Amino acid sequence: MNTIRRIVLVILGLIWLAPVYLMLANASKSPQQYGELNVWQPGDLAGLAGNFAEAWDRGRISDGILSTALYATIGPALAVVIGAMAGFAIVSLRLKHGFAWFVLIFCSTVFPIQMVLMPLFIGYVEVDIFDTRLGLVLVYTVISVPFSAFVMRNFLSGIGHSTFEAAALDGASSWTIFWRIYMPMSTSALVAIFILQATFVWNDLLLGLTLSQSEAVRPVMPALSALQSTYGGATMPVVLAGGLLVSLPTIVLFMATQRYFSKGLALGQ
Repeated sequence: MNTIRRIVLVILGLIWLAPVYLMLANASKSPQQYGELNVWQPGDLAGLAGNFAEAWDRGRISDGILSTALYATIGPALAVVIGAMAGFAIVSLRLKHGFAWFVLIFCSTVFPIQMVLMPLFIGYVEVDIFDTRLGLVLVYTVISVPFSAFVMRNFLSGIGHSTFEAAALDGASSWTIFWRIYMPMSTSALVAIFILQATFVWNDLLLGLTLSQSEAVRPVMPALSALQSTYGGATMPVVLAGGLLVSLPTIVLFMATQRYFSKGLALGQ
């Protein structure tokens, strides 16, 4: 039985890795090789390095990565803290009409983001935060809060209320209980939420295209999409090389935090 399971897992792993191999194989080709060689035939390391360099310089991937690293760090981090505060207030402080507040926070996820793009764009222009890093950090924080509040409410529900009562009897304030007891106990859930939301922000294209236009502010996905523009667009190997460059930070993030991520998926259980 174990042997069959391993064979199935190996086959599924190879199927999952096939698109990655195709990206690597075709990103390493020159424009001439891309048209001549089969898609499964790889190029060489020199071609891959050259395509990486062209994507980095021509698409201004470096500026996009720096900007997106800022958005994907600050936005999800703020959202995790705000979501944890909301969950703590609803579950531990026994907020009056707590479930109604939770529904109000989470119901914002019911509507697709496309419905609010035009009002959001107009509002950003009117308050003069269009094409600013502050504006993008703000929107990425706001759209990350509902999921954070949802997960943290469920997670904190598993912590006995007696923990809060014991700390309160010892004279600890609600603020102290939140930061010194509940937050350390929720590390795995907080990290899991942060990874998921940071990955979402990193892969976002729609909000970046709508709310930014300059290269200094533009996130990395709009910068990558600019490589495929109709006029003066890069060749497909360069575009694929840019896609590989853009995907590396999220892979590194997951590999560095996978232990916490696995625990957080189980909500600490």
